[in-house]
Amino acid sequence: MTDRRVVITGLGAITPVGSGADGLWAGVMANRSAVRTIDRFDASAFPSHIAAQIDDFDPAAHLDPRRARRLDRFSALSVAAARDAVQHARLAIHNGEAPRTGVWIGSALGGVAYGEEQHAGFVARGARGVSPTLALAVFGGAGASNVALDLGLTGPAVGNANSCASGAMAIGQAFGAIRDGTVDVALAGGAEAPLAPLTFGAFALIRVLSTRNEDPATASRPFDRDRDGFVMGEAAAICVLEERGAALRRGAPIVAEVLGFGSSNDAYHMTAPRPDGRDAARAITAALADAGIDPERVGYVNAHGSSTPLNELAEARAIRAAFGAHADDVAVSGTKGLYGHALGASGAVEAAITALAIARGTLPGTCNLEVLDPEIELDVLRDARPASIEAAVTTSFGFGGMNAVLVLGRA
Repeated sequence: MTDRRVVITGLGAITPVGSGADGLWAGVMANRSAVRTIDRFDASAFPSHIAAQIDDFDPAAHLDPRRARRLDRFSALSVAAARDAVQHARLAIHNGEAPRTGVWIGSALGGVAYGEEQHAGFVARGARGVSPTLALAVFGGAGASNVALDLGLTGPAVGNANSCASGAMAIGQAFGAIRDGTVDVALAGGAEAPLAPLTFGAFALIRVLSTRNEDPATASRPFDRDRDGFVMGEAAAICVLEERGAALRRGAPIVAEVLGFGSSNDAYHMTAPRPDGRDAARAITAALADAGIDPERVGYVNAHGSSTPLNELAEARAIRAAFGAHADDVAVSGTKGLYGHALGASGAVEAAITALAIARGTLPGTCNLEVLDPEIELDVLRDARPASIEAAVTTSFGFGGMNAVLVLGRA
């Protein structure tokens, strides 16, 4: 046990609905989906033709020209979001003099899409068609390593690839490292840039993507009776986490406090959740126990809500099992209707949204929720609701049965 507490002092985000803390929140409050027909490549060979793209991200606007040319999209998103988070936190980092500042960045696929692009060059031109940066881009730790290099952070730099739970896992691991005294500051979150033909097609071929191609803006519809699969997206979100005493001493802006973290594995199936939600519920219960709070103190759950038929039934059962009678009273929403599912980055985006919801006294609604699935017996918000809450839970569940849950509290 330790008396070291962990707070969020900065948020960096690059998403299809807005960038920066204010831009992301404005996009959430606008409640308009960013999903549309893919124009990065020809998706006509696949049953799904839609995605949530970031159309206004230019690496050269965030990075110096040389780094912008050398980094693939995954690493560029990681570095740009990290810089944004540091600026939002008003955190002064002196290059090479930050041994107690670490980086934790999760990504389901890392630089795989860039590897796909380079393979096309190899097929067309042989070795001459391949960038010498390929080997430095495709490994899962490239995002964390490039952030550490860019900002001169010499504490731990950790990348994880825990599927769609990666971003939340990264924040949970960084939270633990600060609490146990390994570091005092951490940049933690997720980044994903999966919009390339084969990478996208791999998910289309296993029939997990929505095929509502005729109306892309309504395709991602968490908890709705007519949901038919998730919509792939891209995003990056990084939180600056700090030991609370140090943050207070420097007068840092505190957005929210990280109270607890829990994780588990279904050990059931690579793509389907355990139907009864038993092990997802264990992750929620573990996070609440880690936070030292009873379920009744939680006023909001930002659900994983991927818009897939099986996952949300299992998640609803998990929430009911973990919260008991309080499940009837806790507000729930799923925000992926806005920006799709950015795989490993989603948990970090949703942690940022949850922190902002606590700080700004408004709970997000659920975009595209028209008719609640009658089997989901929860108070799912269609529209944003003003609320002053003490604590909130955000859940992330991924392929391989990976479950990660964060508990955040009012600053």
